[in-house]
Amino acid sequence: MIGKELLKKYKNSNNFFNRDLSWVEFNRRVLEEALNPEQPLLEKVKFLSIFHSNLDEFYMIRISGLKEQIAANILEPTIDGLTPREQLQKIEKAVQPMLQQTMDIWIQEIVPALREHNVFVYRYSELTDVDKEKLTDYFKKEIFPVLTPLAFDPGRPFPYISNLSLSLAILIRKPNGENHFARVKVPSILPRLMKIDHIIDINKKNGNNGKFCAKYIWLGDVIKANLSQLFPGLEVVESHRFRITRDTDIELQEDEADDLLRVIEENIRQRRFGRVVRLEVARKMPDFMLDTLMENLLISKEDVHVLDGPLGLSDIMMLYDLPLHQLKMKPYYPVMPRPFEDGEDIFSIIKQKDVLLHHPYHSFTPVIDFIKQATDDPDVLAIKQTLYRVGANSPIVKSLIEAAERGKQVAVLVELKARFDEENNIFWARELEKVGVHVVYGLVGLKTHAKMTLVVRRESDGVNRYVHLATGNYNASTAKLYTDLGLFTCDEDICADVSDLFNYLTGYSKQTSFRKLIVAPINMRESFLNMILHEVENKKAGKEAQIIIKINSLVDPVLISALYEASNNGVKIDLVVRGICCLVPGVEGLSENIRVISIVGRFLEHSRVFYFYNDGKENIYLSSADFMQRNLDRRVEIAFPIEDNKLKDTLKRTLLRVTLLDNIKARILKPDMAYEFVQVLEGHKRINTQEWLMSHTIKVSGINDKSKILKS
Repeated sequence: MIGKELLKKYKNSNNFFNRDLSWVEFNRRVLEEALNPEQPLLEKVKFLSIFHSNLDEFYMIRISGLKEQIAANILEPTIDGLTPREQLQKIEKAVQPMLQQTMDIWIQEIVPALREHNVFVYRYSELTDVDKEKLTDYFKKEIFPVLTPLAFDPGRPFPYISNLSLSLAILIRKPNGENHFARVKVPSILPRLMKIDHIIDINKKNGNNGKFCAKYIWLGDVIKANLSQLFPGLEVVESHRFRITRDTDIELQEDEADDLLRVIEENIRQRRFGRVVRLEVARKMPDFMLDTLMENLLISKEDVHVLDGPLGLSDIMMLYDLPLHQLKMKPYYPVMPRPFEDGEDIFSIIKQKDVLLHHPYHSFTPVIDFIKQATDDPDVLAIKQTLYRVGANSPIVKSLIEAAERGKQVAVLVELKARFDEENNIFWARELEKVGVHVVYGLVGLKTHAKMTLVVRRESDGVNRYVHLATGNYNASTAKLYTDLGLFTCDEDICADVSDLFNYLTGYSKQTSFRKLIVAPINMRESFLNMILHEVENKKAGKEAQIIIKINSLVDPVLISALYEASNNGVKIDLVVRGICCLVPGVEGLSENIRVISIVGRFLEHSRVFYFYNDGKENIYLSSADFMQRNLDRRVEIAFPIEDNKLKDTLKRTLLRVTLLDNIKARILKPDMAYEFVQVLEGHKRINTQEWLMSHTIKVSGINDKSKILKS
């Protein structure tokens, strides 16, 4: 009730940024990392690739949703006052210049800079006749057999074109003068950037005297130059590249599904045929060809992006693997946390005290070892775990399979609805089921996004429980790239809550209250709302009040309204929001006590931390959830308390304090939704949070010997 009253009080379109426009600004910050002159060259390549990969997903999910609303003639504005059509227009106006920037930086800066380091990305026209002949021979043997030219005429329908695939639209002319349209797909099973060192003697050609050298050409350019091989007896008049993006956000009818696994599999198949929401074309494509594509793909000019450069630049990520370490940031190897250095029994360690892990600064190995030791230990009776995104070659899932084979009770909630990881999760679900693991797929209408593991162990004093809770996935690969926090504990109340929550997920439990955990969709919004308003009450009583929240996305209007209320009552609020932020900061009479910063760096900021001063009895919660309606209302999420004073102090002194002092990677959000870098004040030390945490973690671990640093 209080939340509704607050929302009513602050429900003004000027008080909220548009969610999707805020996301566009986040992706702009990613692009700025590629434009940063201080960034090593291959890091620029990485960020440029990420920008385009992010944009692809944005169009597949968010833009497709807006276009569905427009097609359904929905005119209702969102809380920020924009109708679906107005949102789309503003998004396109913001995105188009950024796309041109990406083309410019690739063509004018990155390609020439790569060449200075003996990495050549050639245009076909730059090759000599001898080079072209060699490539044609290679084309005939290795590429030609994979290609399938598809004609379009009255007898043959317009061909199906898969999502994010690159194609050539071709005008061919018969000997009788008739013109016809054809399409050739650039096969995705072959690398987009074709490495041709083995075709052309590059070292000899460029006189590199044995130095590293690599030579590439776009696969599409090689196919385009050899189209005559595919259409013998016909004239290839012209050909132009194009790429489509489809709606992949197919709605699930879970309540009507007898077999969720089968429904998800069918959903993946149907996703291939989602409506086209974007067409990218090369600028030189003539109008008649563009009109043919638009007519048959059922799209309009508004859905077209015309680009002066390569399409699908997300594929340049392959260049990041080049062995040119001087063109990358200095590598960082995760550190084994001190409690686990001596290889002591992991359950004994957790029994002594709670242990906090901060990835990727700390190694993910203790998490893997926790499951492995539980698998090997004859006294372990049961293992229960949630799996959201686990990766393709998961050591954790392999341990769970082995545990089941050894006769332990193993229950795993596999979230089949983890977007774009469905196929991987279906595979692991089936593998787990084969060995008798109790596999469940979650609750109807809810994604299970909580990250938790429960181990039940028989000990001399009875049966005890051990828990690992985290802000991020059980994925050893992303644990090296994402910043996340994890907690090992055997706290009786937390363990009992986790047991109850697993029963809620696997059985028919209607649990509505928990001892220490905060759980969505049961009580998370209400709990955080009460903590925010408690700071307000303390401030009104003349006490000190402070809120610090580190989060990925801030969208929920009720909690935003509560933060406005806190600001208006003098509560000091610092928000670290990596991505979407719908709260408008720094407005007098609304949010003048709220500061919002965003950090985009070498690691993806992913941990969620909630700090409330609470009249000196500080509350710190870590969570798998963001302040978004989907997390609070449509997902099973947890927030768990940090109660050990040393761990609290560690989080305050290192992560929170240093993040708020960042003046290298931190950008501050302005009331007009623009971001600007935090200025380094005269006499102040330059602080890059992630760099500081890397150095600090090594320092406090007492590592002088590099052999103690994990390189796995």
